[in-house]
Amino acid sequence: MAVSQKILKSIEGSSWIRRMFEEGEERKAKFGAENVFDFSLGNPILEPPLKFKQALKELADDPREGLHAYMSNAGFVETRQAVADYLNKFRGAVFSANDIVMTVGAGGGLNVVLKTLLDPGDEVVIPRPYFVEYNFYVDNHQGLPCIVPTKRDFSLDIGAIEAAITSKTKAVLINSPNNPTGRVYHQQELVHLADLLLHHSKRLGRPIYLISDEPYRKIAYDGITVPGIFDIYAESFVVTSFSKDLSLPGERIGYAAASPDMADKKMIMAGMVLANRILGYVNAPAFMQRAVALLLEESIDISMYQKKRDMLCSGLASFGYQFERPGGAFYLFPRTPVEDDVEFVMALKEENILTVPGSGFGGPGHFRIAYCVLDSVIEGALAGFERVIKKYYR
Repeated sequence: MAVSQKILKSIEGSSWIRRMFEEGEERKAKFGAENVFDFSLGNPILEPPLKFKQALKELADDPREGLHAYMSNAGFVETRQAVADYLNKFRGAVFSANDIVMTVGAGGGLNVVLKTLLDPGDEVVIPRPYFVEYNFYVDNHQGLPCIVPTKRDFSLDIGAIEAAITSKTKAVLINSPNNPTGRVYHQQELVHLADLLLHHSKRLGRPIYLISDEPYRKIAYDGITVPGIFDIYAESFVVTSFSKDLSLPGERIGYAAASPDMADKKMIMAGMVLANRILGYVNAPAFMQRAVALLLEESIDISMYQKKRDMLCSGLASFGYQFERPGGAFYLFPRTPVEDDVEFVMALKEENILTVPGSGFGGPGHFRIAYCVLDSVIEGALAGFERVIKKYYR
């Protein structure tokens, strides 16, 4: 067989997100795009800020030579320093360019961090529901994902995390605001998590690292501030991208930052720079590095996503759907009225509504709605959402 058994198994268990997205494309061709309501993929509908296009034009006209040449594998010093200066506005810890690696999106950044940290058999604790690609990222570097439950409101279950910690635990990986739930972890639960990790790090005689995946950090609603982890826990990383807050998912640009207070920071950073190279990224795209350095204070209009959230939540609540109102990101994760979430998602599909089963995120009994879509898609889908749930509540 041409394909390895491992990849074959991974293909068979691969993302429901892509599966439903492809189903949506087929239905659009069959029924017309205006009659299909696709909530499957977290692909931002908003265009990048005007300043992004202005920055591109200025950079394209820059007459200096060598702007597209190789650079340090960590990225341009001036871009990394700009990121450090930006982080220093919000953190007690003081960052420098040497604490930052520019990466090929958040996915690339997570792989760089995990490649640096993991030995074969090391475990990474991941609260669920979670972005299912994390399984593959950990496996890429011969680690083992250890999935633990969250509470009913999707807040961290510190007891479940503690029960999962073993002598092989190398890191805990969190995502806030969360995909798929939209949950923003509160300051106090992060403090409890940090206390737990510090306790077990001392017991084990080595750090248990905290990795925070934060591509939705700027997308928070109702005056919510997303707490940072660097001032809470020294042995921590933040990985992020500009895919969501600048609507640049196709540009694959982000960064990984290590806490300035990390004990083995010099060796860790050397490992991350090497990993960036040997994983095949070599370095993040030069043009995008220069562009985002000028846009760190910018974002798309977050209120547009809050409006979409409110429209969707109001409609679904009136039909009897049960859910935790998301504090950030652009996902809603309602409970299904039947135990079999795949069955319910298939029923929605018959109304040309494309969502993703919660079991695809380790959250069975739920389904994910990505509401980063046109208002007309939400409005057009509401009647179908109502018809389907009424079939179960007769």
